[in-house]
Amino acid sequence: QVQLVESGGGLAQPGGSLRLSCLASGSIFSIYATGWYRQAPGKQRELVARITRGGLTNYANSVKGRFTISRDNAKNTVYLQMNSLKAEDTAVYYCNAAILEPPEAYWGQGTQVTVSS
Repeated sequence: QVQLVESGGGLAQPGGSLRLSCLASGSIFSIYATGWYRQAPGKQRELVARITRGGLTNYANSVKGRFTISRDNAKNTVYLQMNSLKAEDTAVYYCNAAILEPPEAYWGQGTQVTVSS
């Protein structure tokens, strides 16, 4: 079992920045990859950024060059630094942990990000 707790959401102005944190607990040694997903009203949940155990990262095209995913293993925390925020970044952001054996996925409760002037 893995537990994920997100924090850091809130209100930002267009062009502003926010940093999201995802604290993992439980069987963290089994996590293969940790990702940030988002879901806007009326839209499907989509991958924003992902980082593997080996440090490989990938990003949605819409956030490349603006968002950065990173992790602090000592703190069991994965971060999403979001810069140059746009109104279309407004969504609930969820942290996800992927396990390979057995294949499972865990989700946090989500944190709201609103970009508005």
